[in-house]
Amino acid sequence: MSDLLTLMEVGGPVAGLGAGAAFLRARHPAAYWSTVGFPVSLARLLGSYGSVMESCGLTVPPSRLRVLAVRATTRREVRPVPPRRGVVRPTSTGLRLRLRLAPGQEPADVAASAERLRHAWGVHAAYVEPVKPGVVELRLVGYDVLEKVRMPRAAAGGLLRIPVALREDATAFVRDYRTVPHELVLGATLSGKSMYLRHLITGLAPQPVALVGIDCKRGVELSPFAARLSALATDPEQAATLLPALVAEMEKRYDLLKKRQGVPSATPDEEITSDVWGLPDAERPVPVVLFVDEVAELFMVATRKEEERRDEMVTQLIRLAQLGRAAGIHLEICGQRFGAELGKGATMLRAQLSGRVCHRVNDEPTAKMALGDIAPEAVGAACLIPPERPGLSVAGDTTGGWTRMRTPHMKLSEAAAVCERYAGLVPALPALDPFRPDAPSRPVRLTK
Repeated sequence: MSDLLTLMEVGGPVAGLGAGAAFLRARHPAAYWSTVGFPVSLARLLGSYGSVMESCGLTVPPSRLRVLAVRATTRREVRPVPPRRGVVRPTSTGLRLRLRLAPGQEPADVAASAERLRHAWGVHAAYVEPVKPGVVELRLVGYDVLEKVRMPRAAAGGLLRIPVALREDATAFVRDYRTVPHELVLGATLSGKSMYLRHLITGLAPQPVALVGIDCKRGVELSPFAARLSALATDPEQAATLLPALVAEMEKRYDLLKKRQGVPSATPDEEITSDVWGLPDAERPVPVVLFVDEVAELFMVATRKEEERRDEMVTQLIRLAQLGRAAGIHLEICGQRFGAELGKGATMLRAQLSGRVCHRVNDEPTAKMALGDIAPEAVGAACLIPPERPGLSVAGDTTGGWTRMRTPHMKLSEAAAVCERYAGLVPALPALDPFRPDAPSRPVRLTK
């Protein structure tokens, strides 16, 4: 009887702790990582660092000086030398440490062993990023951060820089229009493409930026943001008149740059510029971001007259994509499918959109249209996005790199309320005044 009581006294708390840990891991992975996962993974890392590095082939033979020193002071076996480990820094989602590579090693060697390191130390994922020559940062993520997205508080924003999604390595994906002026966003219905658009618009709403929309679905996607939009076209006919106005605004800005370049020889070099960002603040035109939702609607025609209008609109979009960056005009092209079958000019327009984001798609060719020409390895990842994870996407860039990420959920009423709050920041652009949409008849309150 006494043995049974002792077993209950000892086993009861242990079973309770185990059940509590299992509940935290299933329902609150962040709390589980902070209380259980991090101490366990840290102990594994510190206790097995040398042996794990050796089994992964990340060690090098010791130098002759080291061999002589060890043999002179001790009789133990001289083991291969792993990369020198820095201080382990815990984070809310995992841990980080820097590794100083041994002579003859490169970051690709560590990256190739990332999956082995993940299993050896019991974490969800491992990522390697070069810091400087000879030094890499190893980021270990303790749990699936894309299951329930929480944007990091320290996400770097700024003018035309919007933290819009969380990457699978627990860092923020920042949409930087200064670095990537134009972007193509593809995704099937209910894939989260509209959520991505909402975060972009609400991130730009507090900034001194002109927002222009073309929504050929009768404005159902962009009309809720009318209070903050400088112009809105809700059908191809309106788009056919709005795009020439944007092209005229771009040409006006190029005339300003040309006038600025015609300066006397005594003018300092820093005052001579080839884009609007080199102009003084008082002379710089306000940046313009054009959102095109369901771009395929601009390409679809039924008559010869519509075909002529389509060709004109596509030509104007291509001109904006080719020349808009220097004039401070940026494109965000969205659609369910985009490729050569849309018609003349589609492939040329896509080639100018250096940023690519692909949500869940209905077929592999669509993923290839989005990512195949810049990051072929990302096509397979885009095709594996499950329907039960809306907002999950794959972002690629022209360097061949790509990452999985997920946009946090945002209600349409919340996004509309943000635009209503910053309605007074709509900049003055006389060329776009005829296309200014009507503001909502009643204010939209931001729900808590």
